Amino acid sequence: MDRQELAERLFPGVSETPQEIMDRYPPRKLPEGAAVTRMAPSPTGFMHLGNLYGAITDERIAHRSGGVFMLRIEDTDAKRAVEGGVQKIIEVFDRFGLNFDEGALADGETGAYGPYRQRQRERIYKVFAKALFLAGRAYPCFATEEELEAIRQEQAAKNENPGYYGKYAVWRDAPAERIAEALDAGREYVIRYRSEGDPAQKAVCTDLIRGRLEVPQNDSDLVLLKSDGIPTYHFAHVVDDTLMGTTHVVRGEEWLATLPYHLDMFRTMRELFGWKTPKYLHTAHMLKMEDGHKRKLSKRKDPELALDFYRSGGYPERALIEYLMTILNSNYEEWRAANPDADWRDFPFSVKKMSSSGALFDMEKLRDVSKNVISRMTADEVLAGVLGWSAEFDPELHALLDADRDYARAIFAIGRGGAKPRKDLVTWADARGYLDFFYDGLFRPVYALPACADGAAAAAILRDYAGAFDPADDRDGWFARVKSLAARFGFAPETKLWKQDPAAYRGHVGDVSMILRSALTGRTNSPDLYDVCSLLGADRVRARLSAAADALSEN
Repeated sequence: MDRQELAERLFPGVSETPQEIMDRYPPRKLPEGAAVTRMAPSPTGFMHLGNLYGAITDERIAHRSGGVFMLRIEDTDAKRAVEGGVQKIIEVFDRFGLNFDEGALADGETGAYGPYRQRQRERIYKVFAKALFLAGRAYPCFATEEELEAIRQEQAAKNENPGYYGKYAVWRDAPAERIAEALDAGREYVIRYRSEGDPAQKAVCTDLIRGRLEVPQNDSDLVLLKSDGIPTYHFAHVVDDTLMGTTHVVRGEEWLATLPYHLDMFRTMRELFGWKTPKYLHTAHMLKMEDGHKRKLSKRKDPELALDFYRSGGYPERALIEYLMTILNSNYEEWRAANPDADWRDFPFSVKKMSSSGALFDMEKLRDVSKNVISRMTADEVLAGVLGWSAEFDPELHALLDADRDYARAIFAIGRGGAKPRKDLVTWADARGYLDFFYDGLFRPVYALPACADGAAAAAILRDYAGAFDPADDRDGWFARVKSLAARFGFAPETKLWKQDPAAYRGHVGDVSMILRSALTGRTNSPDLYDVCSLLGADRVRARLSAAADALSEN
């Protein structure tokens, strides 16, 4: 049986040629220097910081160069895939505003270089696997799992590199007759790549983050197609990135160990089909400090690795992007300080500013970034953010806000804007604690008084103010009334007067304001008290003053 006949048995029904496939995927017509990047997650249901970190890099490289940013679903590992995994990937990136130009999108596939789900590209991989076999660069392997395990154990015992290579690659040079016999017997097989690499020699690659890399050449005969005909990642990404015109492959540094495989395979494909190796960028791990040592963030140990952690915690997507940008480019914070209101996409992102060393993930810094991001939002944006979060994670709060959105918007508008906006919210989850006193159903006051006033004195001040309060006052009129109140009870109407002669007064107007604030909000720190009174309305202001006076009189 000659090689062509054997190919027909190994790849039944595969009649297309590599050239016919390549003709269906012509070179992209893009501006000079335009990059094509792809985000290619697996639908495992787990989306993590590394996915987002890489996606931002992909998106910036593509869109700042006038190129294409696409989403490809790498679903070749059926065991790890979960139901709804693809939809979750799409929804996550949509929430973060990382807009794909083409790929497997929410409303179906978009783009001329699909299908964008690898399982739908099975026949394409088989065409190239068949071509590799005919060229003597691939072969069927009928080794059983037990035989492979025996090889692994022998290599471990001899302290040799693991893998299917050299003398261990027992099917590498099997004659056609032996292969035919195995096929006749119905034995299960995989298609392996026939490597010609020499690990004593070096393969060279210029990583756009790490610079020149020299790695041992690959000599391992990798699996190209598994026994079910589905490709491995190593083979699929070489085929897909070439046909889809990917120019830059962004991936985590954990893939550096497999770089020799991919450089070897691209070299073979270049010899056979003229393919080009894309530019690689291996991003650094995110690290965590533990017991004085840095370690990689772990899916098993660290809940903060999962993007769901930030969603349930109420971190705005914009804040997470903002924080990751400070890690991705060392000059981002300086730019942000000079451009506080600019869109993050306006930043001149550069691969040259990316670090090859692991970045220490700093939760406190993220919280500080999030606080600043929310402080720069409009009241409408904050309301939308809190409503979106609370709909899923705090239904009671959501119902209150949704029942009167104008009222809720007015609450979030207090102290917003200007050179020094309030920074009460770190996450959307903080909203309940920030605004609870605006809703009688949530109001749980804790009355705190300045040292200069006991309960009886505070109660007298509150009852007096309840009678004096006029909702028609403007801000200046309101404060003039508070100063007059202070003077009636022996407090300095101006803080500077008290500082000049503290012994002459019981306290100052700030102490009186604290008494009022405690009665109306149940706390010592709140948004502007005039705005609070305006929103609560005259009836509720008087009712709370009266209730607080009664409670303090009893103490």
